[in-house]
Amino acid sequence: MNKFIEKLFGIDKIKAETEANIRAAEEAKKQAEEAIAAAETAKETERLAKLSPKELATERKEPWVAVLDTHVNKDNLRNGFFELDWNEYFVLSLRESGYTGETEEAVVDQWFQELCKNIGSESGVNMERRGSGYVNRALRDDGMTEVY
Repeated sequence: MNKFIEKLFGIDKIKAETEANIRAAEEAKKQAEEAIAAAETAKETERLAKLSPKELATERKEPWVAVLDTHVNKDNLRNGFFELDWNEYFVLSLRESGYTGETEEAVVDQWFQELCKNIGSESGVNMERRGSGYVNRALRDDGMTEVY
């Protein structure tokens, strides 16, 4: 009897339209949420693309180190220095590997010296320091340390 009354007054059509509108609204909401998520992903991708390799590694909490520049003394080719940069996670990984030092620079310097010795030793270079120049350190105004 209820169906007869609904059909008589057109309520069945109103219910069908309402259900169709509800489904359409739910689909529109789903599409809007997907569009918002895609926009947020695109915005994050753009932000990450603007980061330097160091900033990106730091954000990901990954160790990072790089040689920024290499300098050679023109008057004495046995002397020169590398300009290194690193992030806090690189120093942390060095400390976890047993390197020590009161400052980040001391820890990285210890690692770099060992690295250079290992490379020289593996290449058959006599690692005795006779006649091989000197090591000097200078703290720069930007907080970095030059080793030369």
